[in-house]
Amino acid sequence: MSKTCAELFAGLECTIIGNAQESVSGLAYRSDRVKPHDAFFCIVGLTTDGHSFAQDAIDRGAKVLVVERKMYLADASDVTVVVVSDSRKAMAHASAAFYGDPSASFQLVGVTGTNGKTTTTYLVEHIARTANKRTGVIGTVGNAIGDVVEESARTTPESPDLQQLFARMRDARCDVVAMEVSSHALDLVRTWKTRFSVTAFTNLTQDHLDYHHTFEAYFNAKALLFSRDYPARRVINVGDAWGKRLLRVCSENGDNVITTGFDPSAQIHPVEVDYGPASTSIVLDVRGTRCSFTYPLVGKFNVENVMTAFGIGLQLGISAATIVEALSDCRSVPGRLERVRVPDDGGVSVFVDYAHTPDALAKAISSIKALAPKRTIVVFGCGGDRDATKRPIMGAAALEADLAIVTSDNPRSEDPAAIIADIVAGMGSGATFEVVADRRAAIARAIELAEPGDCILVAGKGHETYQLVGDEVLPFDDRLVAAEELELARAQAR
Repeated sequence: MSKTCAELFAGLECTIIGNAQESVSGLAYRSDRVKPHDAFFCIVGLTTDGHSFAQDAIDRGAKVLVVERKMYLADASDVTVVVVSDSRKAMAHASAAFYGDPSASFQLVGVTGTNGKTTTTYLVEHIARTANKRTGVIGTVGNAIGDVVEESARTTPESPDLQQLFARMRDARCDVVAMEVSSHALDLVRTWKTRFSVTAFTNLTQDHLDYHHTFEAYFNAKALLFSRDYPARRVINVGDAWGKRLLRVCSENGDNVITTGFDPSAQIHPVEVDYGPASTSIVLDVRGTRCSFTYPLVGKFNVENVMTAFGIGLQLGISAATIVEALSDCRSVPGRLERVRVPDDGGVSVFVDYAHTPDALAKAISSIKALAPKRTIVVFGCGGDRDATKRPIMGAAALEADLAIVTSDNPRSEDPAAIIADIVAGMGSGATFEVVADRRAAIARAIELAEPGDCILVAGKGHETYQLVGDEVLPFDDRLVAAEELELARAQAR
């Protein structure tokens, strides 16, 4: 596959210095991955500047450099230089052109919001499959093309990787692709030139303020997916002020919007909800029509996810009857209130959830408390090198449980003890909690304290199978560790 330099940048305001007909056989944004005849994009990052690696890219065979400023290089006489105002946007533009605008070949659903993205995309994928569509999924847990699942490095890939993934989905003849769209991806224009059929908003709660700094900036990044740059049909959860604000923006733009929420004013809202330990029975009012069904997910927050997925299904042109059929037998999402199964749990129920924001933790605890005949115990921590302002708020949120055990999450380059101290600062001196820094020991301690009828929530890492400590990636899966500790506790009790 190859495109000329002129073809890649057609329609983009830029200056091409050199051979506009230079053939480009690949796109790169890291110089150590450059191959002969690639175009190299000098991305200005948060900590590094790609312009510093331009000579290395040339030495490795790059024939086109995309830059934001003039470069004075030792050996660039046969290199075509494309000068742009924004190298990230230019990279997204060129990526879509290089792979032949692949997102135009299927119905693409973009789901954004702080919490609920993963579950919603999984539900949408199942709805589409039930409607006999070929499907794809892009997100935190992994990427899937049909039944083939691959690991994902980030929630939303960089634009060349994203467009290549779209091209593979097009070539696999996918009809519907459900994709998580992060605020980082929108702010960094990774999705620029992507064509969405439906965009959906789940909620906005505290997270990523280390990057965005303010809630306003965080909202504005999410709202980009609902701007005129991304025309689509919309689904918006109007259960909080941010959703209502987004609805006003979309209404002013004349967008086709389906609203969801617990308030009867939403076009999709619950009339009756019966929360069970393994499933939820619900009666939804769907734009004036009652739909009754039971689905195998638990918790109030999953009602929001189900309503959002229902709205997306309608916006994709799928009938309400097919959506109900699909939701009635949907599968659980890895690491999202996932029950740990062992032959003998001694009457103690352990759930693992990805909840890593104050709102998500509070909602997960609330859901577990509704299931627990007796006490609820939560094991949680906070990640290092991430939004530190949410740590004491996470600590306060954890106090909704009968007992909280504060532990290490993914400390990365930070001192785990310092992260724990930040969390504990929000919990108060009279609160009921323990600190067990070692995560396995913390899970074991929760199981030791639990009695028959108690529920344990292990929060923060969900589907992850590793722990990031310093420069090390250590094997650690909350689900496997909890199962091992449950079995060990039962063996010792015999």
